[in-house]
Amino acid sequence: MKKFTDTFNVQPQTKSKIYSGNDYDAFQNKELLETLRNKIIQNLIDHKVEAHGTMDEFVKQQIDQTLEGYDLTSVERNHIYNLIDNELNGYGPITELLEDKDITEIMVNGINEVYIEIDGHVVRDESVSFINDDHIVRTIQRMIQPLGRTIDTANPMVDARLKDGSRLNAVIPPLSLKGPVMTIRKFKPDLESIDDFLRTGTLTPYMARFLEACVKAKLNIIICGGTGSGKTSLLNVLSSFINPAERIITIEDAAELRLHQEHVISLETRLVNYEGSGEITIRDLVINSLRMRPDRIIVGEVRGKEAFDMLQAMNTGHTGSMTTMHANGPIDALNRLETMILMAGMEIPIRAIREYIENAIHIVIHISRMADGKRKIVDISEVVGFEEDEIKLKPIFTFTQTGVLDNGEVDGEFKLLKYVPKVYQKIKAAGIDDLEDIFGK
Repeated sequence: MKKFTDTFNVQPQTKSKIYSGNDYDAFQNKELLETLRNKIIQNLIDHKVEAHGTMDEFVKQQIDQTLEGYDLTSVERNHIYNLIDNELNGYGPITELLEDKDITEIMVNGINEVYIEIDGHVVRDESVSFINDDHIVRTIQRMIQPLGRTIDTANPMVDARLKDGSRLNAVIPPLSLKGPVMTIRKFKPDLESIDDFLRTGTLTPYMARFLEACVKAKLNIIICGGTGSGKTSLLNVLSSFINPAERIITIEDAAELRLHQEHVISLETRLVNYEGSGEITIRDLVINSLRMRPDRIIVGEVRGKEAFDMLQAMNTGHTGSMTTMHANGPIDALNRLETMILMAGMEIPIRAIREYIENAIHIVIHISRMADGKRKIVDISEVVGFEEDEIKLKPIFTFTQTGVLDNGEVDGEFKLLKYVPKVYQKIKAAGIDDLEDIFGK
């Protein structure tokens, strides 16, 4: 029997840099910069200049003519050249934001309202702006055109996965009342590991070892939390504990899960086409996956009618399945599951639905993003039974915030409750007996 890691390689976390506008900061006259940039870009748009991979002589001529007579430093001049190059061969004003590895999310709320997320903190980036609403739409179109997608008044909303794996959501008028907006959740080239979670204080070594045991013992797990709380990241980490010999099928709206195992089948939904047909939903994929001989089914996020089919799979031998969902805690997660099953139109009594959930789910994990931007697993609970027509949950590990430190960091305490969980017997029955120092014999 392979032994658990008793100690994790936890190194001090290095702080990521605070984003800087680079050459923008060196540009003394910001109003002049905007005037020159807008004039050049508008001129190129009027001449219908498109990208050619490199900046041709015509473009350079247009830039030089515009800059003629202005006393600019070499840094300022190069900055304008870079802006125009980004416009022609990149994604306009947000090109450098997309290239910055420290930035995890980009939010364009208007021509002069660009926000970025770094280390869980959202800040406004004063160095980035668009000329007008058409400029934003043009940038969106450039990003989605290679994907065979479009955005216009007939199709004013788009949700797409870019070639690097980043997720783009854009909405334009008439749906967006303040003008075109877009949000980009960036793809992380480096997968987070359990060590990363320990290093950042997301959980404790005891919790890490317990969750590893739960995955290896093939318990059914739900991860819940709010938007941006780290649900998918945690699902990725837990999936890394799955035996490489198992056949895993992942199902997602947009492929964000990245499993290292060899025997992985990744399925992705498909939106309705222009004719109003061709849609493939998560529910369709879950139903189909049952015919593919999976050892485990992992659904990136369950949010609708597919909940019933997912639970059915869990109840019919596909143990060790995992999914995420938006919920404010373990109890809320189970209540939402109940609602989703009712949405599926199943004429099943409430009591039967709750019994179905109780039989299917073993562990519910609640992960949250705290006020300081850091993620914490605030609750790991198990489903302990069904009593008086209600599903009973019991916490195993918790995190309680006790205050805020002078540096703004959340202060709190992880607790292992004095309780031997029922699932511990399932874990031991699976041949995993390395948790005695946590729960006893």
